[in-house]
Amino acid sequence: MKYTLTCTTCGKTFPDFTEWFNHNQVCPVCHKARVEAHYSTDYQRLKELICDKNRTDFSIWHYFDFLPLKNRENMISTPEPKLGLDRWEFLEKFAKQNFNVDCKVHAFRNDEHYATGSFKDPGAMLAASVLKEAGRNEYIVASTGNVANAFAYYMAKAGVSLSAFIPQDALALNSAGVSCYGEKVFRVKGDYALAKKVAADYAAKYGILMTGGNTDPLRVEAKRTQVFDWLRYLPQFPTMYIQALSGGTGPISIEKAFREMKELDLIKQLPRFVLIQPDGCSPMLQAWQQAKKAGFPEGWKTKYPIIENPVTKVPTLATGNPGSYPIIADLTKKSEGEMLEIEEEKLVDITRWVAYEAVVAIGPAAATAVLGFVQALKEKQVKNGEVILLNVGEGISRAPELLHEMNYTEENVASVEECKRFDRAALKEQLLKKVLA
Repeated sequence: MKYTLTCTTCGKTFPDFTEWFNHNQVCPVCHKARVEAHYSTDYQRLKELICDKNRTDFSIWHYFDFLPLKNRENMISTPEPKLGLDRWEFLEKFAKQNFNVDCKVHAFRNDEHYATGSFKDPGAMLAASVLKEAGRNEYIVASTGNVANAFAYYMAKAGVSLSAFIPQDALALNSAGVSCYGEKVFRVKGDYALAKKVAADYAAKYGILMTGGNTDPLRVEAKRTQVFDWLRYLPQFPTMYIQALSGGTGPISIEKAFREMKELDLIKQLPRFVLIQPDGCSPMLQAWQQAKKAGFPEGWKTKYPIIENPVTKVPTLATGNPGSYPIIADLTKKSEGEMLEIEEEKLVDITRWVAYEAVVAIGPAAATAVLGFVQALKEKQVKNGEVILLNVGEGISRAPELLHEMNYTEENVASVEECKRFDRAALKEQLLKKVLA
């Protein structure tokens, strides 16, 4: 038996996903819906895969022995380039010059990799493969955009009919990114919370499987492979991990990988999670701040606000009802991390600055993470000697509206006399001033 699934509440074991699906992804003993995968292969094999100098496959399938798929013939994939890990020295210089902090910053990018240019692709790839293996031909997701696009692509490759439920304010691009592959889009007249409810009702009405959200083992197992690659390609393992926060599959998957790696003595300490929310939709941040101020009293993880119909410039982060807060808050505290809030009005300026310095056009969720790094410096969260992994996986192609706002050097002219000489370097001081404001 290659792997088993274990209920995280009562410990009941399931032999594979076929059996888990047969129970409609709910434990028949405790009626909870969260399981973790465990593998029979000796974990020394995982260490060999991480250290493999002859690696040619840069997809998650390099770690096939530690993914919950039995037969390679069921793998759904696309040719993948080398992992997108960049050293962003301009952020290091920024930290030193403006805050006197010495740190190393690695940008974990996915904007030019995989199928849809977001970190949702690996989870969708594994989900499509497992559904194919289990003989399932229909699936449901609720999404603010990126999940729907990724799942639509890989489900189409697997021949699975996908119904994607998206909120009213989801970008038209995200709707088109699902529909173009022949998958179904339901644009719900309400926010993401209502989209999830309607999706769940639809799943119950017709007996169709639906993604388990941020704790879905398919997404967690796939996403945790990024940690294996960090061990392979980074000279030092990160001491701090920064990402924009919607539901929080990233921290959940990193923590699971840490538990696996700890047995191999490859990781000494869980990186501190510094999780960022925009001020237009920050329920987890609000709950965290309140709990922290009160000294984390008993029951603090179950208390969080619900924001109905949040208005935000970052639709992919518009999770107003954060059901995963108890898990994410616990992991943040366990890692000695922090939750921070950024001002959405600064997103365009930070995006322009990153494009100026790194020649990389990032999307609004990625910009939220970079602005979070600046906020972490302002709030003295970054220590000297810190090794930072900055999740900037979303490219500008995911948000054409933001690309239009990034046009800030254009001038209308009628003759050459109206054309003034241009020095690009003069823009830098203007951009930095706005970033530091």
